[in-house]
Amino acid sequence: MRSPDELDHVQWHALTHAYGSAEDVPELIRDLYREDGETVDEAIYELYGNIHHQGTVYEASAPAVPFLAHAVRHVPAKRDELLMLLAVLADHDPAIVDSPHWRTGPRAAICAELCRVLPDLLPCLGDPERGVRRAALRVVAVVAGQLPAELRDEVVAQLDELYDTDPVPAVRADAMVVLFRFGRELEPLASPLAEVRLAGAVIAAEQSGPPYSAELVAVIAEDGAEPDPGDDDFPWSSTTTQGEQLIRLLTRDPDACLAVASRWIAAGDLGSRGSWLAERVAETWRDHEPEVLGLLMAALPHQRDNAALAGRLREAGHWIELLPEPGGDLRDALHQYACADDETAEPALIALARSRDPRAVELVLGRPGARPLAAAAQSFPEAADRLIPAIRRELAAGATGNDGIALVQALVAFGSSARQAQPELVECLRTRRAAIVAARQLGLNGLRTPEVTELLAEAVRSTDASLSCAAAVAHYRLTKDADPALRVFEELLSDSGRNHWYLSSLEPLGSAAAPLLPLVEELLESGHEWTRTTAAEAHHSITGSPDRAVPLLAELVAPTPVGLRALKALAAIGHAPEELRPTLRAFSFSPLRVLVDSPYSGQDHPDEELRASARSLLAAG
Repeated sequence: MRSPDELDHVQWHALTHAYGSAEDVPELIRDLYREDGETVDEAIYELYGNIHHQGTVYEASAPAVPFLAHAVRHVPAKRDELLMLLAVLADHDPAIVDSPHWRTGPRAAICAELCRVLPDLLPCLGDPERGVRRAALRVVAVVAGQLPAELRDEVVAQLDELYDTDPVPAVRADAMVVLFRFGRELEPLASPLAEVRLAGAVIAAEQSGPPYSAELVAVIAEDGAEPDPGDDDFPWSSTTTQGEQLIRLLTRDPDACLAVASRWIAAGDLGSRGSWLAERVAETWRDHEPEVLGLLMAALPHQRDNAALAGRLREAGHWIELLPEPGGDLRDALHQYACADDETAEPALIALARSRDPRAVELVLGRPGARPLAAAAQSFPEAADRLIPAIRRELAAGATGNDGIALVQALVAFGSSARQAQPELVECLRTRRAAIVAARQLGLNGLRTPEVTELLAEAVRSTDASLSCAAAVAHYRLTKDADPALRVFEELLSDSGRNHWYLSSLEPLGSAAAPLLPLVEELLESGHEWTRTTAAEAHHSITGSPDRAVPLLAELVAPTPVGLRALKALAAIGHAPEELRPTLRAFSFSPLRVLVDSPYSGQDHPDEELRASARSLLAAG
């Protein structure tokens, strides 16, 4: 260890960290010894950001280790945090130690320094605070493979004592994990302590890989239902705690994951862990929505507060759309929550509407809101005569922002019946409330009046490029006069910005956009994938020929948002090159989701769209 008195013996100004010169490190280390807790916290925060930054370490990191070790012993209030800083600094994959680059890298230097100061840190294994003992175990674990033999024996002896006698089961479990890293063969699954059995099951699952044995699943299901009550489940590697590691492993085996989730939910769904685990199955694996929704419904009575309950209901509303026929029990449960008089009612009502339960229409009309109305419109377009008046009232009352946009977009589902809302759409465009989507809907409605065409012409001249573009297309739909749209698109497509935002709007013009073809053809060579994709779509809509579009789109197909757009464009054309068929089969028949799908992904069900488009192209031959 080195005390703060020795800080000036290091040429910190000649060393670097994440933000350049490390000349600020000495003062941060001195701040660790201040009596002001806020100053100490700020110093630790800054050290996490400069000598260790998002997993990267630097020249100045290793020289800081002996000083941090001294602070560990002399700043008892922050001992656990400082130990974890040391563990994170030294964290590495043991497999890379034999790499020729390891010895000359900063991480090797950190580990060497940590091995030198470890004898001074071993007393922390007997600290009265459980969090300190757990953090110290992680420090030992990170250099387990690099200790000299004599120190190794001393460390293992202390670990054995902790494993056998520590009064905290979580500490014993941690000691077992570290002993495993030293090559000790124990029998944790036979331990009388649930925490030790669970940690042992995690190790065994990591070793065996999926599918996991019934014995392992039973241990995890039983012993993981009630997590350790402490808040010191520190990460073992980088940012992965045992709990996070367990979830990652379980998600690899959907049957095991669902079995564990079921047991955890039955045990009270503490911390929503069981329902959260079930949700991971739906987000990771295809075609498990029925089981996941059943578990989510079982978890609802166990949620600790309305916020957690609303979260589970939002999840249910997201996945229920994928069920061909949601069962009566599921819909009855949602109906019960949709009738509540608190913040849980709206997500339940949206889920009920997406389940296509007719009772949702009455409830939505009784408590109209933008999102429930939008969900009802999507599920019950045949109820246009009842839902459109409610949408009109909300728009007339001044709905704006995302609510206004959702209400206007809900009208699309009603086809020509959406014309009933023409007055409100005109007012939205006039007052610039949800003006972009209002302009689009006015074009789709097809009702040409002098007032509408004048308002659209005015909007075409807007400095808001998105509004100008939408209004120009709507104006063309109503008047068949392409000149205003051609002028707008010529200016937008000549710009070096994000052209794909506007290219995707060209389709309604069809061959009338032919004067723009030279600009579109230039964008087929763009360095941006989104621009090439939408340029290929525009080229096809203008020319009617797939010759240029199909090869370009096929090159862009990938399990990415832009790749999905390219795939959907190919599906709309109805043709894909033969060499794309292996990819299409992979997209069609993978049991795992190829694209991320969750209520928070910003899209409805991109993976389902990917699969449907791939299957459509395979069927087209």
